[in-house]
Amino acid sequence: MIFGKYINRYYFRYGPMLLLGLVALVAVDTLQLVIPNLYQRIVNGINQGYVMVDGVQKPFDGTFLLEEICMPMVGIILAIVLGRFLWRVMFFGAGIRVEESLRNRMFDNAKDLSREYYQVNKVGNLMSLFTNDLDTVQECFGWGVMMFFDALLLGVLAVFKMWRMNPVLTLLSMIPMGFLLAAATVLGKYMMKKWDIRQAAFSKLSDFSQESFSGIAVIKAFVKEAKELLAFQKINEENEKANIAHTRASVLMRIFTTLFVESVVCIILGFGGYLVYQGTFNAGQLVEFIGYFNAVVWPIMAVSELIDMTSRGKASLNRISELLDAKQSVQDAPGAKDLGSMRGEIEFRDLSFRYPDGEYDALQHVSFKIRAGESVGIVGKTGSGKTTLVQLILRCYNVPDGTLFLDGHDVNEVTIHSLRSGCAYVPQDNFLFSDTIENNIAFGVDTFDREGVVNAAVLSDVDGNIREFRHGYDTVLGERGVTVSGGQKQRISIARALMKNAPVLILDDSVSAVDTHTEKTILENLAATRQGKTTILIAHRISTVEAMDQILFLDDGRLAAAGKHETLYETCAEYRKMVDLQKLEEEGEKHA
Repeated sequence: MIFGKYINRYYFRYGPMLLLGLVALVAVDTLQLVIPNLYQRIVNGINQGYVMVDGVQKPFDGTFLLEEICMPMVGIILAIVLGRFLWRVMFFGAGIRVEESLRNRMFDNAKDLSREYYQVNKVGNLMSLFTNDLDTVQECFGWGVMMFFDALLLGVLAVFKMWRMNPVLTLLSMIPMGFLLAAATVLGKYMMKKWDIRQAAFSKLSDFSQESFSGIAVIKAFVKEAKELLAFQKINEENEKANIAHTRASVLMRIFTTLFVESVVCIILGFGGYLVYQGTFNAGQLVEFIGYFNAVVWPIMAVSELIDMTSRGKASLNRISELLDAKQSVQDAPGAKDLGSMRGEIEFRDLSFRYPDGEYDALQHVSFKIRAGESVGIVGKTGSGKTTLVQLILRCYNVPDGTLFLDGHDVNEVTIHSLRSGCAYVPQDNFLFSDTIENNIAFGVDTFDREGVVNAAVLSDVDGNIREFRHGYDTVLGERGVTVSGGQKQRISIARALMKNAPVLILDDSVSAVDTHTEKTILENLAATRQGKTTILIAHRISTVEAMDQILFLDDGRLAAAGKHETLYETCAEYRKMVDLQKLEEEGEKHA
């Protein structure tokens, strides 16, 4: 069995199932202990020609075998089969339900965790929690409950019957079992540490595999297959060693169990044979006693197995608890209200921001205002804070009170859900799901039709490419959209954002992978369809944003200048330098 704050509630929730399984288990264990008595009657009947039943001497003949041995045995076997089926359904069914419920709770908490959590915890490690660790917890709950009660009930009943037959022989039989329990308890703590190491090694292996598969194109392009193979072999060997260490401890426990059990069998045969010789026991009673002891062997072995299982379960539950205990660093403030109908006015007031693990401010004393319905371009050198700026608008990170306002409301005073519901975002890393193109484009809306999807694709100038695919909009994309080009991936992501038709549209360097003609088409469509709605476009090419209502020029986390293109070109030397350099590059490309 396994206990913890995230699993204790399930013992109450599934109490009726566990209770019904327990009733079936009691019935099975009770019937199992009737069988040794039947063996005793057979042996005594063969040796003596008669059998004593409840103080009455009965002849050992065919009628006795049929009525007193065979028919009861058939009934017992059928009842045991039915009982075992019932307790398996109850115990294991409860375990599966616990696994399903825990997985839902884990995913529910994981979806709300901030980005910084996923910057620290890798995907492979998280996947091992949802697979290996949950399987271990489920096994401990289902098998663990069954083994605990089975070992307790069957062990106590069997020892009680052994004691009634001969207390001295029972004590001699149980002394080695006590040593076995003590050894198993000590070894269980050691095995828990080994299980922790094993799970950590498996997580590391999962992380490496997931990263390698995601970056297989880069690996092949740089002809580094051999290097990756050697690195994988090293990690795989570490995983192998961790598994072997845990298996060695587990096998050692089983060897100890077998050793002690066989030693007890020797004691029973030796001292029990002496009792038969003295006339205290007859042969049938010795067989019956051995039958009861064989029933005790399983509980003793179950205890050692239970210790092994519990040690693994505790380690896995601890890892799962770390995920469930992880707090949302970005969440609604007490009393936060829904934003309501969003207009799209955004204002930064002397905002400075540093990432949770950062060593310097990514943004420093930034102040500007975007009026509702404006189209705004954000430009600057790599690392100047452009992406950070728009991520703060989306509340991906916490900001100081009184520094960022949306429609006149401090973003810390409105709910994150209502804020993000009014925004559509196209990130730098255009992520597409392993689903149809239609479902990818319609991902941000609850209801849609094909006409709306096609219209969004036309606006992002990707409709023609989609229709060239064999299955058109029903084409299923590979993982992360690997089956389409970078430009197509960007335009499908833009179509997804346009499909939402949000008051605020944010495009983070979202036309960098398309040619100038396609870029021009997309920008013209945005200008035509986004009238009255706020559009923020991050770009590296000045030509992408020069026609916008306002341009923000960032330099090393500071807002160096803000205004229209012509004004910035005349008043900001750094902006003018960037524009002139890009013009020279474009002219060089034309003459090349």
